[in-house]
Amino acid sequence: MTTSSAPPGSALAASRVPLGDTGMTLSRVGLGAWSLGSTDWGPQDDTDSIATIREAVASGVNWIDTAAAYGLGHSEEVIGRALAALSPHERPYVFTKCGVVPDERGLRKVMTPASVRTELEGSLRRLGVDHIDLYQVHWPGDGKLLAWGPVTDDPGAPDLSTPLEEYWQTMADLRREGKVRAIGLSNHSVDELERAAAIAPVDAVQPPFSALDRGTADILAWCADTGAGAIVYQVLKSGLLSGAFSAERVAALRETDWRRQAPDFTTGLHHNLAVTEALGEVAARHAVTTAAVAIAWVLAWPGVTGAIIGARKPGQSADWAAAAALRLGEDDRQEISRALRDHVPDAGPVHP
Repeated sequence: MTTSSAPPGSALAASRVPLGDTGMTLSRVGLGAWSLGSTDWGPQDDTDSIATIREAVASGVNWIDTAAAYGLGHSEEVIGRALAALSPHERPYVFTKCGVVPDERGLRKVMTPASVRTELEGSLRRLGVDHIDLYQVHWPGDGKLLAWGPVTDDPGAPDLSTPLEEYWQTMADLRREGKVRAIGLSNHSVDELERAAAIAPVDAVQPPFSALDRGTADILAWCADTGAGAIVYQVLKSGLLSGAFSAERVAALRETDWRRQAPDFTTGLHHNLAVTEALGEVAARHAVTTAAVAIAWVLAWPGVTGAIIGARKPGQSADWAAAAALRLGEDDRQEISRALRDHVPDAGPVHP
């Protein structure tokens, strides 16, 4: 069972905020574990992954976000090994997701009651815990293949779609049974959140959100209005907002790195790097990193509880405490807003 204690005096520990009405209080930054269990970002060493988890926890991070689909369970296995080496008072909260399962065609979005319960048991076993602190629906359970881009036509496939009202009731049942402490929805629209809330309370929501992708501001407004927690992902836009990228580094990415084909790293790269440069100028004034400013900008947005930030090696979480402590002034926000209007005006509202 996780207890989420943290080092006294840690900037991340001092900045904790409630996750909705769940009774959990979270550090403003949590560790995202997609890259710890998957080769989508290149080869990953489990020893580095476990050391990264330990370092993040030691710095005051008190939650880890993962999913059964990350590395087809390997991310959860690595986290389970890291948790086993921690004392109970050191253990972070563990958040995971269901609803993306492999079949012969790829990864499919399946939220049938039987599938959800099978996935939960697998996650509990891999993580080595007796309950999940926050169990989230990864994607709407429409039964289709998960694809980054247009969904491939899938003629002849069995209908595995499940109405939202049905799968959300399953999630509520798991909460009532004590198998999970809280339940949430990732990658769902405001309309879908409203439909779910009519069945059972939505404890937390997980949308993508960053300076380069502000299209889910309506979801964050819904969270602010309803009191649901909001933990946002893709805050550094796959590293683009870290300050570590240049056109030359993008060109040097491994052939197998998915970013080589992504629009943000190809057709949109010039404008995205211009935004990163503006964040860097703000960072220089505050004597922090560009990544810290990008994270702080997201954390300043109404409705945001915490930001999920990925790391693959020790040392990559070094600036998270600075991000949690940083308070951007109105001049900083206006400077960032101008860069967003000039370079990515169609990505959503430009000012918190």
